[in-house]
Amino acid sequence: MTLKDVKHWVFDMDGTLTVAVHDFQLIHRELCIPDDEDILTHLAGLPPAESAEKYAWLLEHERELALASKAAPGAVELVLDLVERGVRLGVLTRNAQELARITLKAIGLEQCFAAQDVLGRDNAAHKPDPDGLLKLAKAWNVEPAQMVMVGDFRFDLECGRAAGSKTVLVNVPENPWPGLADWHARDCFELRRLLA
Repeated sequence: MTLKDVKHWVFDMDGTLTVAVHDFQLIHRELCIPDDEDILTHLAGLPPAESAEKYAWLLEHERELALASKAAPGAVELVLDLVERGVRLGVLTRNAQELARITLKAIGLEQCFAAQDVLGRDNAAHKPDPDGLLKLAKAWNVEPAQMVMVGDFRFDLECGRAAGSKTVLVNVPENPWPGLADWHARDCFELRRLLA
């Protein structure tokens, strides 16, 4: 299967469709999370009251970032090209679903993604768990092997692999995870050229 044969694409949000702006060191510091721990995994392991308080801070911090989002180079053109080709599109992000929709609106792509096809940490287990991809596959009535997960980090690729989907690493100059990525593109312009 070539990339242009894939008719079901799922995108990560931050660093994939948008320019990455999260300051993870700041988030770790503000929420008193050790630097070597995953933020969402750490918060999920806290007592309920403390977890809720820290999730609330994270949500407001991420809301500010979502409102100021900028599209990654070539992302708008890529998505519009895929829409023109009749491809079904989804988003699977470690952010909250509400913030993913705000981000899509900020970068001018809200109309390209059906609301039910935008999944966040509040309606799917966070990546690298394949839960979100499997939910989209079921909703779309398609085998995961007929889908592609596009992202900029190993969690995206691990998620795709665990679901049995194809994977694309994008917006990274070199591929540090060659065993996890079926395709690699330095940016969304290059990824779009792979569809020619």
